Amino acid sequence: MQLFQIQDTRDFMKKLLVTEDFDSFLLREASVTTFCTFQVDGTYHPEFFCDAEREDGPGAYPYASWGKIRPLFWDLIKGKHTPLSFRIIFRLAPHNVETLLRQSGLSLRPEDIDGLFLNISYENGSLLCTSGVSMKLFTLDKSLERSWDETLQKFFRQKQIPFVSTR
Repeated sequence: MQLFQIQDTRDFMKKLLVTEDFDSFLLREASVTTFCTFQVDGTYHPEFFCDAEREDGPGAYPYASWGKIRPLFWDLIKGKHTPLSFRIIFRLAPHNVETLLRQSGLSLRPEDIDGLFLNISYENGSLLCTSGVSMKLFTLDKSLERSWDETLQKFFRQKQIPFVSTR
């Protein structure tokens, strides 16, 4: 687990809410506090759509992509006032977990991993991102955690998001 202190909140928020930079992540859950608190469960319900409307196909992922939720989240916080706080839990899509395992040369199987997470929290003007790994099996090996932390650092650098990291 690694903590990333985001240095430029305004630029990060633009990338999070206006651009497609984070759209490949799945949304596990989110909450935002403005004049009241709004909570979003990112569980995807494909049965809501007719077959022709389903972009990901039935049951492709258990959670909706950030790209689907982002415009709604933006509508909740835009305006004259900065939100009091918000929290977003992203989950790496299963096909991206497989890619990370392959590129890292790790011997873990995708079915051994419950999820790779990016937690974003904003409060009192401070924006923090925290990495997280959930396994379905017990292991003392931290190589997946290290690979996920490195992947997030590369992602932030590629998206030109300045940060300071601590463990």
